[in-house]
Amino acid sequence: MHQQYLPVFKSWRLNERMYGKLTGLCKKDTAEKLGAELVQAWRGSLKSRPPPVAVSDYYWPGRERRYSDLGFDEIPLTESLLDCMNRTEPIWEDKIKWELRRGRNVMVVAHANTLRGLVKLIDEIGDDEIQEVALPTGIPVVYKFDKSMKPIRPTGDKYLSQKHMNGIFLEKPGILKAALQKEIEWCENVPGYNRTMTRSNTGMSSLERSLTKLQAEKELREWAAQSIDPNDIEEDDGSDGNQGKPIKLEDEVWEKGLQELRNGEQFDPEGTFHPDYDDAKKSEVTNGESIKPVVITNNPCMQAFPSQSIIPGFGDVPLRRDAVVVLIRHGKTEHNKLGLFTGWEDAPLAREGREEAKKAGQLLKAHGFEFDVVYTSWLSRAIETAWLVMEEMDCTWLPIIKTWRLNERMYGALTGKSKAMVEQKYGEKQFKAWRRGYTVRPPPVSSFSVDYPGNDMRYKHLNDIRISISETIMRSFDSGKISLHRKLPKAESLKMCMDRTIPYYQEQIAPQADSGKRVLISSSENAIRGLLMTLCDIPEENISELEIPNGLPMIYDLKSRCIKLLDDGSGEDPLEKYNFGNAASYLFRPCVDEDGEEMDCDITYMSDTVYGLSASDKEFTDSLRQPRKENSLV
Repeated sequence: MHQQYLPVFKSWRLNERMYGKLTGLCKKDTAEKLGAELVQAWRGSLKSRPPPVAVSDYYWPGRERRYSDLGFDEIPLTESLLDCMNRTEPIWEDKIKWELRRGRNVMVVAHANTLRGLVKLIDEIGDDEIQEVALPTGIPVVYKFDKSMKPIRPTGDKYLSQKHMNGIFLEKPGILKAALQKEIEWCENVPGYNRTMTRSNTGMSSLERSLTKLQAEKELREWAAQSIDPNDIEEDDGSDGNQGKPIKLEDEVWEKGLQELRNGEQFDPEGTFHPDYDDAKKSEVTNGESIKPVVITNNPCMQAFPSQSIIPGFGDVPLRRDAVVVLIRHGKTEHNKLGLFTGWEDAPLAREGREEAKKAGQLLKAHGFEFDVVYTSWLSRAIETAWLVMEEMDCTWLPIIKTWRLNERMYGALTGKSKAMVEQKYGEKQFKAWRRGYTVRPPPVSSFSVDYPGNDMRYKHLNDIRISISETIMRSFDSGKISLHRKLPKAESLKMCMDRTIPYYQEQIAPQADSGKRVLISSSENAIRGLLMTLCDIPEENISELEIPNGLPMIYDLKSRCIKLLDDGSGEDPLEKYNFGNAASYLFRPCVDEDGEEMDCDITYMSDTVYGLSASDKEFTDSLRQPRKENSLV
């Protein structure tokens, strides 16, 4: 759906049921050992609880850091189906229903039993009836609500719904599974299928991605219609929460709905789901509830690359528990590789960029880093980089705070254009001024351009920027009704970019770090360049000479106010491996403690071998390795 920028709220209350001592056991072996009837009673009975785990057991959830902000009594030792369903009530009442009342569309991604708990609340289903409700894997169920937050019963014969439910299935349960299985067969037997249908891992423009997707979906529908019989589908393997019972679809819509599916027609939920959305969306959108991760502090970090046989947190590699800010520029995009001005254009990561992000996560994990909160821009390349880093560090459950204020610099009319062609057309001097000038702004983009943020759906949700009178008048005249429009940038200099990133860092991110939290910031080159200019006191006349490598974690130590790099074990000096530009000396100058005394925080590397450097380059990197000789780097 290309909506990575949307806020995501994560909650333990949507976790799957806690199976107590059954956790991790083989269902078949356990049934043979204890008796199928007893095990089935634990699994399928509404109120029966399996034997609880002990606090000393490996599977006790309190062992995991993600649950460290829960009270001891909140962590379940075992749960019945009813216990699992009941714990969803607070998040329904306090969060989901609140969002719906604001006129917002909400997507909930969870597990069979917690989703059944929400359905039980929404449709007011009784304890006995809920056991007949099944929610198959990967099949969206759509609800509409009236003004009083009561579910609206679907009318007509177009929709597939289930007994006791007012929600609508977007496809017949079982078709998706059959289609995926059929796709495996096509990959093996249909010449050219894999090349046609597999989405490229490299970056594509929005137009290329849309055309490719449309073509692939068209071919999949055609092949599915020829190869899949909706009457011959294995519907239920027990993973939907109702222990393998058949799904009871409403009789009055089943036959016609099935015929619609045979004809290739499906429900298309266009428009808004909430009847008051048009009125509600005009009201001011407030920020989401703050999330306060638990912080553990005061342990020093390690820079030397640890032995591969050492596990972080044990032996010579302690987990880093003191406050820290790690900055990482997103991995490479195809725009980066082609030398295009990207700015606010939402270019996805290239294959190399994904690998860079994964390696960054592996490196941080190897050095014992953990985070308490993650910040990204609203651009998918920064968000995806954060995802991949978190995945490698086994912390995808962490809160991610997304803000447009960490977006890349807005390049205006240069967006999407070749840097080489711009330089050739306007000359080197003008090119450098537009590209790296601290106060020089590129030519602005038109209000009617697809590159203007005001024409991008994601920026219609902004509420922390003033109203533009001229844009509001123009757009209201065009639409025939009052249409408020925010003053979004049409082009930015580096200073203008910093005017939004620095206040956000100082007001939102720095207090988190100052309170002891470990922070990861995933953003773009100029947003990070502006942050480093402030954090490392880089002069205005030198900031244009600073380069930010893609996918490289840069550790900002709050105590010493300096940047550190992590040894990756390759034996290469990172100052030779990465290009930081001529302003690198400001990043890696001597680090000092709170008393002004120099600290031992040089960049570490494992080899003195020079990899093809010129004499001048070697002299420069050698000077960076010896920052304490007469303070020569300041």
